[in-house]
Amino acid sequence: MLSVKNLVKEFNGLTAVNNISFQVDEGKIFGLLGPNGAGKTTTIRTILNIIKPTQGEILFDNKKISNDFFNIIGYLPEERGLYKKSKVIDVIRYFGELKNMSADSVQKEAKQWLEKLEMTDYVNKKVEELSKGNQQKIQFITSVIHNPKLLILDEPFSGLDPINQQMIKEKILDFVTSGKIIILCTHQMETAEKLCSEIFLMNSGKEVLSGSISKIKKQFGGNNVKLEYDGDASFISNLPFVIHADIYNNYAEVQLKDSFKPSEFLKAVVEKVSVSQFSVIEPTLNKIFIDSISKSAGN
Repeated sequence: MLSVKNLVKEFNGLTAVNNISFQVDEGKIFGLLGPNGAGKTTTIRTILNIIKPTQGEILFDNKKISNDFFNIIGYLPEERGLYKKSKVIDVIRYFGELKNMSADSVQKEAKQWLEKLEMTDYVNKKVEELSKGNQQKIQFITSVIHNPKLLILDEPFSGLDPINQQMIKEKILDFVTSGKIIILCTHQMETAEKLCSEIFLMNSGKEVLSGSISKIKKQFGGNNVKLEYDGDASFISNLPFVIHADIYNNYAEVQLKDSFKPSEFLKAVVEKVSVSQFSVIEPTLNKIFIDSISKSAGN
């Protein structure tokens, strides 16, 4: 278990992280979310013991995080940290040996991971010769090759096409099944909604909301509907019983006033567009994110 307790980090009088606390259990994916500049990276760096907190403490299995934990933590940064002029296998070996793996162990694990991610044909290629997506797959391998107990993933799907996103998702879920502690940082709310069991949303260094996604959705509730249609639905935003509408090319997500029945909304809409599908829905994590951050910023 990872515990962050009353964490504060200040830089020259500026508070980057302001008294936040959370806990991440084994076999769970925990979403650390927030807009740019929210304090997520500073929080991650304190967990990694790269920087020291001004106040508070970080515990792993009830022991303070220190350099002794270096070899049990895996970190996939948002910015790629690969040596572009080096061969793929040499980069993997280097990162494995940094984590105190033997040469034989690195070689064995590298072979297995390259096969898992369909990268065996690139083993002797230079990193700079790979596509962005394949570079991301190599970076993922360097983060997990030492079989870490705690895995921190910052935008792990960056540069990946849908097929390779699914491939990496499956490997992450395998780690969940094996009891790893996983922290996911991403701006892709749909991904966080599908993968995370709990989230911690922060802004300006402070907690905005936290808890299980199911409880947060119940908390935000609302009278929300989704419809798929043909025609011009731009009029929906101007209906008097509509609080907010996200209108796309052929579908819309609409928040109605609490007192207004979805069936009455449907009657009003079918007069102007051809509706192919209609459903009452929970608010999306993306909507909760936008509304919560806007409220916390005073907008």
